[in-house]
Amino acid sequence: MAGNSRRRGAVRRSGKGPAAGTGGHNRRRLEGKGPTPRAEDRTGHPAQRRARQAAARTERDRESRSPGPVRSRGRTGSEYVAGRNAVVEALEAGVPAIAIYVQAGLPSDERVRSALTLANDRDLPVLESTRVDLDRLTAAAVHQGLALQVPAYDYAHPLDLLTAAGDSPALVAALDRVTDPRNLGAVVRSVAAFGGHGAVVPARRSAGVTAGAWKASAGALVRVPVARAPNLTRALQDYRRAGVLVVGLDAGGEVEIGDLAARFDPARTPVCLVVGAEGEGLSRLVRETCDVVAGIPMAAGNESLNASVAAGIALYHLRR
Repeated sequence: MAGNSRRRGAVRRSGKGPAAGTGGHNRRRLEGKGPTPRAEDRTGHPAQRRARQAAARTERDRESRSPGPVRSRGRTGSEYVAGRNAVVEALEAGVPAIAIYVQAGLPSDERVRSALTLANDRDLPVLESTRVDLDRLTAAAVHQGLALQVPAYDYAHPLDLLTAAGDSPALVAALDRVTDPRNLGAVVRSVAAFGGHGAVVPARRSAGVTAGAWKASAGALVRVPVARAPNLTRALQDYRRAGVLVVGLDAGGEVEIGDLAARFDPARTPVCLVVGAEGEGLSRLVRETCDVVAGIPMAAGNESLNASVAAGIALYHLRR
């Protein structure tokens, strides 16, 4: 309508561009903010939470493959025994070693002197290191200025254990979800004592050959190989196809381990004894894969035995 341009508050605009007084804010709203970040990088996005959970699972799996309070895995694949008492005990037990690391300026005491004497007796290199480097090598373990570098164990293939038996019937122990390396070492010691030919451990959620396993084996790991199976159930199936009798050891077994010899000829039949974790026993798939599940009779009120103790009793009965 005529005269509206003169009403109170009306402003006549001319030309293009932002109106006076905006400071160019409208123009900046139109500027780009760069490429859209990935879903995994967006804070609070479900994809970011899933990525973090997957990373946490990977870390837990890595730790489950390398348990033990005095051992850590370095970047080179070697393992490091950390702590003065642990280093001395590992050297006394004959654990294979590459070198011993000593913190520069470390005050000498009886344990340090013992470690250096044992290292010199074995012609091990003694390497001076800083505290920062020792923290890095031992993954920040309590090293007390002393660490022993242990080579990574060279695992065999499960079928190699049958080949190692030669003309005699193979006797092999397999560990299902046994996570304490000391149990692994003790089982290997029993395998050696009763003329066995090796032990099998799964690649995940199981103890590996560490300094603790070497110590518990009392040197038996030098004579008895340990094989690592990507999947224990499939390894047991391969054993069955090769004519091996797979015997599971469980408290609820269908036959007593002492009566099992009546079912087969131990002088001709290769046997794989499968031992489960204390308390948990055999996993479902492993139990279903066994040809027979045997138990050890115990007095009332006792539910289970330590895995290495049970393995030793069973191996004795299988070889007697």
